Amino acid sequence: MRTGLLFSGQGAQHVGMAKSLYDQAPQAARIFDQANAILGYDLKTACFEGPEETLTRTNYCQPALYVHGVCVYELLKERGCLEDLHCVLGLSLGELTALAIAGVYDFETGLRIVAERGRLMEEACAQSEGGMACLIGGTPEEAKTLAQDCDVDLANFNSPGQIVLSGDKAKIDTAVEKAEALSFKRVVPLNVAGAYHSRLMEPAREAFASFLSDIPFAAPTITVFTNTTGLAIQEPEAIKAALTKQVVSSVLWEDCFRNARALGVDTFYECGPGKVLAGLARRTEKSSTVIPVSEYTDLPEGVST
Repeated sequence: MRTGLLFSGQGAQHVGMAKSLYDQAPQAARIFDQANAILGYDLKTACFEGPEETLTRTNYCQPALYVHGVCVYELLKERGCLEDLHCVLGLSLGELTALAIAGVYDFETGLRIVAERGRLMEEACAQSEGGMACLIGGTPEEAKTLAQDCDVDLANFNSPGQIVLSGDKAKIDTAVEKAEALSFKRVVPLNVAGAYHSRLMEPAREAFASFLSDIPFAAPTITVFTNTTGLAIQEPEAIKAALTKQVVSSVLWEDCFRNARALGVDTFYECGPGKVLAGLARRTEKSSTVIPVSEYTDLPEGVST
């Protein structure tokens, strides 16, 4: 059985996430304790107790998702579930988790990168009034036309019939009004702090590029996909460039997933809170098997932790 790993992106977080892992799996507890020491603030309390407004902040939720994803990976590996692991991929922030699992950088380096990315994106959100909206139904061509007409950006191509717009909030509101009169089945404004994966994140992109410039990256030891093209990526400097570009560019998640399936991967584990990626997988290829693993009771049977 060829397996792959999927890592959650921002928006999947919720108060209480990973608490059962911390309480019942010593390895997960060590990872969270290490993360607290590296970050210099209490990520555990934000994850386990909230409040929600704290965990939703970009500079908290991105490290939270990264740490949660790494914990799930380590426990799956410990239980012998990843003997035939063929690829790793993540949506937006999840791509940084996937790169850590692929050996591009170690856990601590990855956490510091994620924390800085979150901080810079939080700053960019504060400098603008951005918004996002999800288009359900319709075609990519219709979504592109709507985005051009309203002067907003295409943030995510998540699955067939699910595309996310991002940009200035007033322009997103206009796009929502126009979309409701077009062929889209539904239009859902998103409750987000800013316009992620849009031109409004340019200040974060520029500063993030500078931050990454002196950090050594290694070639991945397993196939990993980049959101910027949907293709596998190998060369360390190309990975840096893709991570930088990803801050302001479209997330081509549907392409990433289809290309992972093309490797012959038949079973995926979704590592992190929620089941969003499993849902997107079913809409992309109905025959896909995705097993969400978020809490301790989700872990498959295997070697005891």
